[in-house]
Amino acid sequence: MDPTVLRSAHLLGARGDGGAEAFFERLTAALATAGDPVMPIIRTNPERAARLHRAGLSPVQLPFGGPLDIITKWRAARHLRAFHPHIVVAWMGRAASKAPTGDWALAGRLGGYYDLNRFRYCNHLIGNTQAIADWILAQGWPAERVHYLPNFARDLRGAAPARPDIPPGAKLVLAAGRLHPNKAFDVLIRAMAWLADVHLLIAGEGPERAALEALARAEGVASRVHLPGWQTDTAGLLAACDVFVCPSRHEPLGNVVIEAFSAARPVIASAIDGPATLIRDGETGLLVPPDDTPALARAIQSLLDDPARAASLARAGRTSFEADHAAGPVLEKWRTGLRRMIA
Repeated sequence: MDPTVLRSAHLLGARGDGGAEAFFERLTAALATAGDPVMPIIRTNPERAARLHRAGLSPVQLPFGGPLDIITKWRAARHLRAFHPHIVVAWMGRAASKAPTGDWALAGRLGGYYDLNRFRYCNHLIGNTQAIADWILAQGWPAERVHYLPNFARDLRGAAPARPDIPPGAKLVLAAGRLHPNKAFDVLIRAMAWLADVHLLIAGEGPERAALEALARAEGVASRVHLPGWQTDTAGLLAACDVFVCPSRHEPLGNVVIEAFSAARPVIASAIDGPATLIRDGETGLLVPPDDTPALARAIQSLLDDPARAASLARAGRTSFEADHAAGPVLEKWRTGLRRMIA
């Protein structure tokens, strides 16, 4: 193998546009920009395919269907044999179950605590947090076949502030994500009843919209809680907010935390899973117990009342982003890590 060139293929069987899917797009584009030949094989998705094309890639679209789908594995094998990859990375369980074996190393990339039986044909497993990698080791996988490779996020610093429907001068708390019980936006809405003259914007959409709107009315804060749906100007919203909050009950990583770090915004998050590994409490952000409305409200108020402390946390978060989650250093970790898997 030419030590300067790594040929990698990446399989994505997911349909949605969550954090893992967005990072899949960023990483494959970054690897190609670095000069490594890359083949993305994705579940049929014209919008994702178009974005990958704009990044200079030539994605292959396949069904990635259920147990009766035998076409995907057969067609993927044909494309891979023509591409001659050194390594194939299967992103999450559906892709791993459809990933063909061949004259390449096969790695499974996990962004959560998945059923490892779906990855049984993989030579290596990659966790996007150290906690996930440690959990894989605890399941009996040998250390030389388990790797921690982090995500990198977009650098969102420096955007013009965007404050849709927020009164001028009002304090703004921002949250983002799918409107789902795991995200615990109900806890954040209840906290608003403890925060006078503060507005909350939750950028996202999902099945909990009606319940969250009803809760805001019941708590008497509906006029200060804004649910505008998915937003494309994430950078502008971050630039406009006074505090970013991730109140989740379950969050294996927390890409939104990394993006808030990149934008140099003060962050408050639940002390769970991913956010607790990203945030050094009291230094790069604040951690509060999950499902603790009073504690969350007190943490938010403390930063709104002390702009100097909020700014200090924001600066430290930005430093953490530059060292551990910016594109440059993380891309090099991935390139080095993938090479070790085929050595």
